[in-house]
Amino acid sequence: MALLDDVKDELAAIDNDSPAAKMAQASAMMRFGGGLRPVNNQAIIRAQFDSPAAASWLERTITAYFQKEAVVREAARQTPGGVVRRYDVFVERGATALALQTGLLDRRMRLVKGLPADIVSGNIAQIKAAWRGAFLARGAISDPGKASYLEIICPTHETALALQGAARRLGISARARQVRSSERVTLRDPDAIERMLIIMGASRSAREWTGKRSDGEARGKANRLANFDDANMRRSAKAAAEAGEKVRKAFEILGDDMPDNLKNAGQLRLNHPDASLEELGRLADPPITKDAIAGRIRRLLQLSDKTRKARMQND
Repeated sequence: MALLDDVKDELAAIDNDSPAAKMAQASAMMRFGGGLRPVNNQAIIRAQFDSPAAASWLERTITAYFQKEAVVREAARQTPGGVVRRYDVFVERGATALALQTGLLDRRMRLVKGLPADIVSGNIAQIKAAWRGAFLARGAISDPGKASYLEIICPTHETALALQGAARRLGISARARQVRSSERVTLRDPDAIERMLIIMGASRSAREWTGKRSDGEARGKANRLANFDDANMRRSAKAAAEAGEKVRKAFEILGDDMPDNLKNAGQLRLNHPDASLEELGRLADPPITKDAIAGRIRRLLQLSDKTRKARMQND
């Protein structure tokens, strides 16, 4: 969670956008955080966040830019994993007017199912701000070393499609999908995730995420190579032990009735049970190739097997 907190803190610190971009970010934060809803026959806006910095940004923007009163209320609940804290931004007076200003309601006073048309067809700064607001509200990112993903949980299928289309305008391929009962927009490609973090304004977090991911991949590769080498060594040792046992039985069957070159090759295997064929070849007098030592041991075992079968027939 530390990385996610860092990303959201960095995004919430951005305060130099144009008025249109600020409106797009605020609209997305309210849309993905909860939106307009009726309470006791009164329309209110309630947007919930897991980041206090995000809640604070929205509260300040609503108060200073839209001239509406907003308050932040902290809520905590106990879960099996510990205490979970959430930060609710409430707008009670003038919520309907604010919803019209930010495009949560259309001109016919109907709730917009996706993102406001002014944002979807807006400039690139508005598209970036909308993605930033959606991430601040419901975004998540993988920890370095785990399967890469950047994901936003969407309130409706229409918002997922709108966010997917907005990513396309930014030159990034995102996938809208349904997971159980929730709609999500997901990025899996590490390069796309890094680009999206930078586009949203979290360049410092992007460098940190990419650096830690690269370190994790390097460690994983080193571990895989070490495990691979270890497995090869175990297989080689097992094969050498099995070959040594076969040579020992061949000596018992043949006694001294075998060519010297085959006997010498077999004796090398018995004397050096852990050595590779290449090492046995170098130990031979004179030295020979590993193919040659392997061939002599193979012929020794074939001769032993042939002798054993002949004896069984004679008996």
